[in-house]
Amino acid sequence: MNYPNYIRIIGGKWRGRKLVVLKNPGLRPTSSRMRETLFNWLQPVIKEAQCLDCFAGTGALGFEALSRGVSNVTLLEINRLASKQLIQSASKLQTKKAKIITTNSLHWLARNGSSFNIVFIDPPFYHNELITVTINALNQYQRLKRNAWIYIETEATNQEANKIVPSHWKKHREKNTSQVSYRLYFSP
Repeated sequence: MNYPNYIRIIGGKWRGRKLVVLKNPGLRPTSSRMRETLFNWLQPVIKEAQCLDCFAGTGALGFEALSRGVSNVTLLEINRLASKQLIQSASKLQTKKAKIITTNSLHWLARNGSSFNIVFIDPPFYHNELITVTINALNQYQRLKRNAWIYIETEATNQEANKIVPSHWKKHREKNTSQVSYRLYFSP
């Protein structure tokens, strides 16, 4: 699939602002239609939430969340070039509410640290095993606040996400396109 070299923030205070998308294998921004649906689902809980984007990539989810009113967002990205672009995007948006960390997300989650109200899990599609270990790390290291929301995006052909979530997580919503499945879970 050929993506544009930028994406637009679709809602909130930065609506219409462009973010650069690097041409990099595995970097796949969440489409504007999917982001619109997701943030409609999250609208009642987004204000002042603390947000974690585990595989930030382009920053589409994290910056969209900031635009719509989260208190802050931590964007984790292992690719140094993508991380550098995230820093440039935060600078362009003139925000200090985005904490960009160049790191392996699983190592970062294993350290003592903050817990979050909203978590995005959207790894490169060819690394589907990351979903399982990320979910396990979120639970094991208590990175979810009470009543947290967890978004998981996978290839449409990968139906494992429904089987690997903890039994106490409740599926709130799910949608599918020809290429992507995306789900929002609630963890009481």
